[in-house]
Amino acid sequence: MAEVAQVFLRLGATAFGGPAAHIGMMHDEFVTRRKWVDDQRFLDLLGATNLIPGPNSTEMAIHLGYLRAGWRGLIVAGVCFVLPAMLIVMAIAWAYERLGATPEASWLMYGIEPVIIAIVSLALWELGKRVTRNHLALSVGAAAMAMSLVGFNPIPLLIAGGAAVGLIRNSARLRDVRSAGLLLPVALVAWPAASDVAFSLTRLFLVFLKIGSVLYGSGYVLLAFLQNDLVDRLGWITQDELLTAVAIGQFTPGPLFTSATFIGYLLNGIPGALVATLGIFLPSFVFVAISNPLIPRLRSSAWASAILDGVNAVSLGLMAAVTLQLARNALVDPLTLALALGAGVLLFRFRLNSIWIIALGAAVGRLVGWVQPGV
Repeated sequence: MAEVAQVFLRLGATAFGGPAAHIGMMHDEFVTRRKWVDDQRFLDLLGATNLIPGPNSTEMAIHLGYLRAGWRGLIVAGVCFVLPAMLIVMAIAWAYERLGATPEASWLMYGIEPVIIAIVSLALWELGKRVTRNHLALSVGAAAMAMSLVGFNPIPLLIAGGAAVGLIRNSARLRDVRSAGLLLPVALVAWPAASDVAFSLTRLFLVFLKIGSVLYGSGYVLLAFLQNDLVDRLGWITQDELLTAVAIGQFTPGPLFTSATFIGYLLNGIPGALVATLGIFLPSFVFVAISNPLIPRLRSSAWASAILDGVNAVSLGLMAAVTLQLARNALVDPLTLALALGAGVLLFRFRLNSIWIIALGAAVGRLVGWVQPGV
């Protein structure tokens, strides 16, 4: 147990670069060096994380902790992987709350926000290349993007997209595809419309618990859910605060989902940060505990594979929609547009680490603030 705690605390404090980088670090640590699992078992675990909602790298940590030390290892590995990032983000949120309204901080975000748009756009491009190879998934993703832009709730879109691809690909297995197809409009129409509600820690926990329970795909899809729930529906945070939260989640180690920690702190200090973090990560522990014994069956299921493809396509559509919405606020003049394009070139052509790209954006923003202090 001490070994599990030590190694995941270290990974959680040094795992920069996003989920793909985290997975690479875990492969080196647990397959190559420590030999906890072999390549095939590692790939099986990675495949299983794609079949359940939540942050893939965190779920890999939970899986590996469970294999090494049972139920206690499951909890310790997940908590230790998330804890360093949570504490770092809380410290940054404390500073932001005191400095965020100053002209200096505003200029920093002026330079950072266009860079975040470039980072998210590149992630969307890389993930979207897989979807564009499949006309059905591409159509589902495009429809989800269009429906999201006109105000549809992300959760029924995920349900409908997964069901549509699952039913169409497995139509030969059904006796009556037309009857089964009625599930799609029901999923869209029957989803209860949410109304604005006052802030409370219970509601904050439930919002992030829901997000952690249904969010598939890249961590950047988190943007769509945060935009829909916290900006558009509840009005608890602004779009600028949302972009700041994503930026902080990006340049700190550990999972991008610790953006929830930042938002929770802004809304209710340390209690809000703890409640939001618990809400968004708790489903991952539950899903891993349930799915770990089922991995061999899930891996070969035609239904699970098809539904996952549909859900992933919708996730990318939601991600594209929210990127367009955020870009309208971040790209406000020729300089911010140039920053976004330049960041895109550095990321796509030279593969510069996103941490340095964000730092560069912050430096440009601060320089502009010095040159134009009264603007």
